[in-house]
Amino acid sequence: MYERAADQKPLLPIWHVAGATTVFAGPLRYNAGHQHGAPVFLAGLYGDFRLRVGAEGWTVCRTALIPAGCVHELDLGGDPLGVLYLEPDRFGTEALTPLLDGTRTAAGALVGAGGETRLLRDLFEHRTGASAAGPAVADLLAFAGRRVEPRIDGRIARSIGRLLAEPDAMPSAAALAAVFGLSASRFQHLFTDAVGVPFRRYRAWLRMRRAIGAVIDGSNFTGAAHAAGFADQAHFAHDFRRTFGAPASLSLRDIRR
Repeated sequence: MYERAADQKPLLPIWHVAGATTVFAGPLRYNAGHQHGAPVFLAGLYGDFRLRVGAEGWTVCRTALIPAGCVHELDLGGDPLGVLYLEPDRFGTEALTPLLDGTRTAAGALVGAGGETRLLRDLFEHRTGASAAGPAVADLLAFAGRRVEPRIDGRIARSIGRLLAEPDAMPSAAALAAVFGLSASRFQHLFTDAVGVPFRRYRAWLRMRRAIGAVIDGSNFTGAAHAAGFADQAHFAHDFRRTFGAPASLSLRDIRR
């Protein structure tokens, strides 16, 4: 097992938000029950971590794959965790399964005894990790994508692609449904079935990504909240805690850009 040097200085967390991926790597303590609007791959950077999915008991694992909308808790006691979110614009949760080894299921999630930890660990340790994240993650996902078949309805995939490409416009469900000649209700049914969370919940996730991106670019929390369409900093802080299970101040302050 890879170990940190005993005299290594604590490293600050990194965030990277671009295209269809969001990456976090940094120390965490406890994240209360929360759920995401996109599938997420988790990797203990130096060892195992504790995970609780839904109403099941705590389990210990090195990697995990959490589908969108799946409630889970994390307990790392201050150890670093690598987190990779994948926007479902082509693949579903299956695109991340090649990153885990020795897997078993837990309340809809997949937990592993091992898997891909090197990339996220290197991004965390490297002095310019955030700037290197985009190409490195793209290569990793290209490798994983070659091993699975696209599972997302083409209409939904194109809708998500448009949402990602037009963050300022953020089209409504009705507008996207009209593009494909669908009723708003039918579109929303297809969206939830394909993505795992309702359209409104997914748009909230994209707004959170946009706020995090603004902080990465140097905005304070108030400026990031307004840039992403939150009413104020308090609204952003509330949604951040609901999305990640911990306050924004624990992972977004003093980040390495």
